[in-house]
Amino acid sequence: MGNHNGRCSIGHRKNRNGTNDNTAIPAYKSGPSDHTAQIPTSTTNMASFSLPYSHVDSSLRALAAQAEGFGRFAIGGLHGPLYHVTTLADDGPGSLRDGCRKKEPLWIVFEVSGTIELSSFLTVSSYKTIDGRGQRIKLTGKGLRLKECEHVIICNLEFEGGRGPDGDGIQIKPNSKHIWVDRCSLRDYDDGLIDITRESTDITISRCHFSKHDKTMLIGADPSHNGDRCIRVTIHHCFFDGTRQRHPRVRFGKVHLYNNYTRNWGIYAVCASVESQIYSQCNIYEAGQKKVAFKYLTEKAADKEEASTGCIKSEGDLFVTGTQAGFLTTASESSAFHPSEHYPTWTVEPPSDALKQVLQHCTGWQCIPRPADQTVITK
Repeated sequence: MGNHNGRCSIGHRKNRNGTNDNTAIPAYKSGPSDHTAQIPTSTTNMASFSLPYSHVDSSLRALAAQAEGFGRFAIGGLHGPLYHVTTLADDGPGSLRDGCRKKEPLWIVFEVSGTIELSSFLTVSSYKTIDGRGQRIKLTGKGLRLKECEHVIICNLEFEGGRGPDGDGIQIKPNSKHIWVDRCSLRDYDDGLIDITRESTDITISRCHFSKHDKTMLIGADPSHNGDRCIRVTIHHCFFDGTRQRHPRVRFGKVHLYNNYTRNWGIYAVCASVESQIYSQCNIYEAGQKKVAFKYLTEKAADKEEASTGCIKSEGDLFVTGTQAGFLTTASESSAFHPSEHYPTWTVEPPSDALKQVLQHCTGWQCIPRPADQTVITK
């Protein structure tokens, strides 16, 4: 079930490029010693609050190549015809599985609403957009597998109740790239909700709602897979709603987190392990019983003699009263990458009560109409 029953109309603003814009990211820190911030008084109302992607619902294919962050080049099925899902069956003509296995680029849309019970992982081939706008589609039983593919966009779907070993909602491995997962609701799978491993890279996860789950998101397989040093992921404007851990847990890769709201975790919010670099920017961390947001684990990469941990750089984050950041050392913090080394712009707001309210209501599956397709595909 999504966490919003009507369309969430949001303004758009691009007015920052990292640390060079001194007006873009106000620092609401009470001091450098504990990196604790108080929620600023805000008169911003949700209707005028600036979030990315307000233009992507103007036409069907306006999504293509519009992701912010590392997944910004994902075009999905931009250059292919429409494929219409006309049945909730697991397989066969008109099914989602049938469309996803085809080799040509496709923009997949749904003519039905309801639950698709998957008996096995549904493998998505390259150059596909799975576009759930205009309907309400829930995947259950198993999830999507993005294996050795590129240019995939997954938009406005629900994932719930995945069962069995290696049971992930969205599994991105191995060697997949240029992926964008946007506006999806994910909960209650036996393994991860989204796992990104084995040299998969250039991925953006945005506007998603995660709930009722333990191991939410793993980035980087294990210490033996040092090829995961190539992994680059952006996670922004997501709502981690009482999920227990891994928001995300990272090995080796570079991860940019911004304008996410993580609350009431059961173990930790974000975990940095072997050689990982995490840039946490203007997020809201609100603890429940477990107060420490950041956790560090030490592991030994297969090609190294000594074990190491990862690093987390926090910039402008809001640790709501009682939440402890849990920084390892200042040196660790300073060794993280900066996103501006990899992409020039992204949409970021100061962490505030207004941002928190927007993320609670405008993430995950949304009841929005399917835009008209204004593209003529010629062969």
